Amino acid sequence: MNETSLRLDSIVSSPRMISSLSSPSKTSVCSDRFIPCRSASRLNTFGLLDKPAAAGSPVKEGGGNETYARLLKCELFGSDFGSFSSSPAGSGGLGSPNMLRFKTDHSGGPNSPYSPSIMRQDSGSSNEGSTPTKPPRKVPKTPHKVLDAPSLQDDFYLNVVDWSSQNVLAVGLGTCVYLWSASNSKVTKLCDLGPNDSVCSVQWTREGSYISVGTHFGQVQVWDGTQCKRVRTMGGHQTRTGVLAWNSRILASGSRDRNILQHDLRVPSDFVSKLVGHKSEVCGLKWSHDDRQLASGGNDNQLLVWNQQSQQPILKLTEHTAAVKAITWSPHQSGLLASGGGTADRCIRFWNTTTGHQLNHIDTGSQVCNLAWSKNVNELVSTHGYSQNQIMVWKYPSLSKVATLTGHSLRVLYLAMSPDGQTIVTGAGDETLRFWNVFPSMKTPAPVKATGLWSLGRTHIR
Repeated sequence: MNETSLRLDSIVSSPRMISSLSSPSKTSVCSDRFIPCRSASRLNTFGLLDKPAAAGSPVKEGGGNETYARLLKCELFGSDFGSFSSSPAGSGGLGSPNMLRFKTDHSGGPNSPYSPSIMRQDSGSSNEGSTPTKPPRKVPKTPHKVLDAPSLQDDFYLNVVDWSSQNVLAVGLGTCVYLWSASNSKVTKLCDLGPNDSVCSVQWTREGSYISVGTHFGQVQVWDGTQCKRVRTMGGHQTRTGVLAWNSRILASGSRDRNILQHDLRVPSDFVSKLVGHKSEVCGLKWSHDDRQLASGGNDNQLLVWNQQSQQPILKLTEHTAAVKAITWSPHQSGLLASGGGTADRCIRFWNTTTGHQLNHIDTGSQVCNLAWSKNVNELVSTHGYSQNQIMVWKYPSLSKVATLTGHSLRVLYLAMSPDGQTIVTGAGDETLRFWNVFPSMKTPAPVKATGLWSLGRTHIR
C-alpha cells in the first residue's frame, strides 16, 4: 500500500519534476495551487528591474529613461513596487513570490496625474472590503385616498381617530362617531352624543370588536362596533376625557382633571384604580405591548411610566419642555419608548424604561403631534403641527430620515395605522383624512407602490 500510494513529498523531492517547472538556476516551491512567481518572469527583457550600477561607473544626469521606467512600473505593479525591488537578495527575487495579492491604497494626499487610482477610477473607495450603501426606500409622496371629515376638531389634546384590527376606521366628528370600513368603503354612524356633548376620544379594543368613546362631560362609553349598540357607560372624570388606551383587559382613560382612571368591564364599579401624578391635562396614553407598563403624557411637560403594582409612577421623565401627547412603544425591543414634545420642544426622545435613561433625541423643527412605531420594520412615523404640518418617517436607531410627506394645510393632529402595518391615516383641522402608504409589508420589504386598496380620489365619510 505504501509503494502504490501517491505522496506529495515524493513529487516535491524529485529534481527532474522541479526542473520541468522552473529555471534550473532558481529554487521553486510547489504547492496545491498555482501562484505566479516574479522570479520566473522575464522582467529584465522590458527593463523593469533596477540594475545595480557597476563599481566606478559614472552616474548619468537627467535620468529620463529611469523616470519613464519608474512610472511604467507603478502603473503595472502598483505604487509599492519599489519596496519589492529593494528587498534583500535571497528573499525570492522581488521580496514576495506571490504577485497576485489584495492591497489597499493608504495614501491620504491628493492623487498625482500619474496615480494608479486615477487611471483605475478607485479614488472614492476608502475601504475596498466594505459593502455598498443600500439605497433609501422610496415612499410615495402623495396620499392614495382622501376622505372629507367635516367637523373634525382642530384640538391638540383630543384623540378622535383609531383603526381597528378588523380594518374599520373610527372617527369622531363633532357629536357623532362614524365607522368607515376599509374593505368596502361603507360608512356607518355608530352614535350621536346629543347637541350638548361632543366626542373627545375613541379607541378600539385589540380584538377590534368593541370601541370606547370619551366624551366632553367626562364619561367613558363602550360600544359594540358590529351591532352599534352601547354596552357600558362609566363615570369618574370631572371633565372631558381626551385620551383612551386598552390593554388586554384594562381600559385606561386620561382627562383634563389630571387623573388617569383604570376601568375593568368585568367589575360593576366605574373604575378600579386612580393614578395621580400629572399637574395638568393628560393628553397621551399608551400601554406597552406586554401590558406591563403604561406611559402617560400631559400638558405639564411630564412623561410618566406606571406599572400594575403601584399607583405611583415608577419613572418621571421631565426633559420635554412642552406638552407630551405623542407616545409610542417599540414592538421590536422591550422597554423602548419614544415620546414627542409640543411647539416649544419639537423633539422626539427615546427612553429605556428599565433604566430610566434617555437613549437619544432629535429636533424635528415642528410641534410633534403623534408617533407610531412600525411593526414591519424598525422605523417610526411622526406627524407635526406648527410650523410645517408635515409627516416624517424615521429609521431607528440611526434616526435618518426616510421621507417627508406634506399635504395637510393645518396641524396633523391625528394618526392611526392599518392592521397590516403598511398604511397610515392622518387627520387635521383642515377636515380631511389622508391615507399614505409608508411602510413595506412584513414578508416582502420591497418598495411600496403608489397604488393601494382604494382608488385615488376624495370621498365623504358622512
